[in-house]
Order: sequence, then C-alpha cells, then structure tokens
Amino acid sequence: MFLSRFVGRTALLAAAKSESSAATTAAAASAAAPTNLNPLEQFFEADRNPEDEKPVYGRSWKASELRVKSWDDLHKLWYVLLKEKNMLMTQRQMLHAQNLRFPNPERIPKVRKSMCRIKQVLTERAIEDPDPRRSAEMKRMINAL
Repeated sequence: MFLSRFVGRTALLAAAKSESSAATTAAAASAAAPTNLNPLEQFFEADRNPEDEKPVYGRSWKASELRVKSWDDLHKLWYVLLKEKNMLMTQRQMLHAQNLRFPNPERIPKVRKSMCRIKQVLTERAIEDPDPRRSAEMKRMINAL
C-alpha cells in the first residue's frame, strides 16, 4: 500500500516536472516570466521556515459583508475559497499519509462557513427575484455548487 502510494506520487511529481519544463521552455520563448511554473503547486501552501513566527489567518466572511458584494465578486470569491479548500484538504491528506499533524485545522471550517454563507446569500437573491423562471434557474445553479 505504501509502495503504491509512493510510486503514484513519484509518477505524479515526474509528470508535473515534465509539464513544468515544457512550460519553462514555452515561457522562455514568449519572454514571459510566470510566477507559478507548475500548476500542481497551487494545491500546496508555500514552505515556511520553522523559525518564522506563526502566520495569522483571517476569519470567515459574514453574510452581511457578502450581501453588499456583486454577483461577479461572489463568483470570484467562491472560486478563491474553493481553491483554498482544495489546497488545505490536499495538505491535510499529505500530512496524514506521513503521520504528521496538520498545522492549522481551524482554517478548514472558516473556508467551509464562508462558502455556505455565499450559497445562502445567492439563495436569498434567487428567492427575491420576481421572475419565477430566472429564480428557478438561479436555484438550480446554486444547488449545483
């Protein structure tokens, strides 16, 4: 079991490195310098020096703050939170597989609460919409999130 996980991760990282090298040559050809060469790096938090002070993470979004945001802002925030949630879950799983402790477990509930509150605000907006067809369409879309 451990060997299959290790081999699978090794193959995944090798594929990511080959993608990274291809991206590097393409970036050099176009003379653009991207900040993230490897797309899989988005699923891992940046390494920190253990001697550095522990970072302070923010709170979850309140529904009252989300109600004043536009549809586009809520859409962008949803995907930022989804990316953060995926990164945290990946990090937690990797550390769990290595029998290490996840450093900040309180971050996951904050992200989940914020995502639930975004859905709540969008549902409120869908209910208030006077057009029943548009309201039903918005509810279907919200439930698909």
